[in-house]
Amino acid sequence: MDEIRYVKLRQQPALKARAAAWFHEKWGIPLQAYLQSMDECLRSEAPVPQWYLAMTGDTIVGGMGVIENDFHDRKDLRPNVCAVYVEPAYRCQAIAGRLLQVVCDDMARQGIDTLYLLTDHTGFYERYGWQCYCPAMGDGENVPSRIYIHESKTGKA
Repeated sequence: MDEIRYVKLRQQPALKARAAAWFHEKWGIPLQAYLQSMDECLRSEAPVPQWYLAMTGDTIVGGMGVIENDFHDRKDLRPNVCAVYVEPAYRCQAIAGRLLQVVCDDMARQGIDTLYLLTDHTGFYERYGWQCYCPAMGDGENVPSRIYIHESKTGKA
């Protein structure tokens, strides 16, 4: 297998259309929503939103973003890591864990030491330093999911 590269969309804006289509295909969120968020990422110097990809050659094999709120009722818990996905053929190779570390490190460099993540997974994110924080209702959901928290050690005593 080829080496995995971790790419920040802001550093490779030509990937925007492909990245938006890839996330849309994985999550079913309207393509325009991804394009709008990615346009905002590329236009602004603000740390949020951001988009990150794991690539082998020219192929996107994983990705995630950082947005203000990942469609849940705890609007006070922000920003949120969102759209975490790794292609099935590339799972169990620590790609998601490495992407999570890239994102946390990048956000910490930009002054954001605390990130949140909404999920119904258990056991996965704990491996990468995330802790279950509280329940939250996802938009349109009938059963609560969990919000995880990650606090960066960067810059802290």
